[in-house]
Amino acid sequence: MQMQVQGFHDPETGTVSYVVHEQGGTAAAVIDPVLDYDPKSGRTSTAHADELIDYVLRHGLSVQWLLETHAHADHLSAAGYLKRVLGGRIGIGAQIGAVQRVFKRLYNLGPGFPCDGSQFDHLFQDGERFHIGALEGEAIAVPGHTPADMAYRIGDAVFVGDTLFMPDVGTARADFPGGDARQLYRSIRRLLALPEATRLYVCHDYPPAGRGPQWETTVGEQRAHNIHVRDGIGEDEFVAMRTARDRTLDMPTLMLPAIQVNVRAGELPPPEPNGIAYLKIPLNAL
Repeated sequence: MQMQVQGFHDPETGTVSYVVHEQGGTAAAVIDPVLDYDPKSGRTSTAHADELIDYVLRHGLSVQWLLETHAHADHLSAAGYLKRVLGGRIGIGAQIGAVQRVFKRLYNLGPGFPCDGSQFDHLFQDGERFHIGALEGEAIAVPGHTPADMAYRIGDAVFVGDTLFMPDVGTARADFPGGDARQLYRSIRRLLALPEATRLYVCHDYPPAGRGPQWETTVGEQRAHNIHVRDGIGEDEFVAMRTARDRTLDMPTLMLPAIQVNVRAGELPPPEPNGIAYLKIPLNAL
């Protein structure tokens, strides 16, 4: 069964969401959907998610999976909204509980917030197989950016999340809670051991001056040209580079609002008695 991949780029967050579906069939998956959020007004909107919905409906697709590569720090997830509109099961890596435990403490979410991943419909184990109609997928654990990062191999393509960027941008940071640069290197080398023609689809692009956004590359291109982790760069060299670079990076603009939504599988916090939902901003805690 041939596969169709359609990317949707959000210039505000640099995120690329995907609809993956059978060529000539109806079964589909959505990967890393974005819920728009304006930090100045505190308003959410669904403009980008509605683009995915429009594509799904125009092509007569049936969404079976809503796949998250991890609990993102740079955008709010629209998985909950898409599930209500299109159906499908929300899946994420089985280690999401480790991320939930860290941020439950940070946001003081209280005893009623479970840290077992039960907010999601399915927790993928490393190596687990799944199907999108006749398409076969495999979940590949790629921790290092966060403990719960998961890549999804579908056909001859892998959706790598934040583990790798385009070759001229490099790799994800590893200084978030539970992140580990050494673990990230090993996860990346696992991906780069796949056949060189394997297509890799990244979750973000932050293009250097002179080129527009891109999101498709190959294992061979990464091995030859990735500025952080091409062939010949060893683990210790990578860890030293990644650690030094991470010390210079600011926190993502939407990290504090995003994480408390994304550990809830894309649902906003429950409304308070006045009917309004609130996001917490912990002061002097990070």
